[in-house]
Amino acid sequence: MSDLPTSSFPQDSEEVHWVEVAQTFGLAQAQIIAGRLQSEGIPSYAWQEGAGQATGLIIGLLGAGHVMVPEEYEESALQILSDEEEIDQIE
Repeated sequence: MSDLPTSSFPQDSEEVHWVEVAQTFGLAQAQIIAGRLQSEGIPSYAWQEGAGQATGLIIGLLGAGHVMVPEEYEESALQILSDEEEIDQIE
């Protein structure tokens, strides 16, 4: 999470409830998706279990990458990701 610019996160002092909008094979794919959402103005971050990162796993529970957004952005994020999937299927 420290790799992300702080400006991509809500600035007020209220507690933010983060929800998962995507799960990937490994952290790299999750970081790409989080970057895509950030480019659309949606605060997001990617994470992976520490043991999975340390061992380089990209499969299973420890290898999964997770993309998180604040709950109020969930619908917008899912719509953006849905649009991306449709484009990939056309190509």
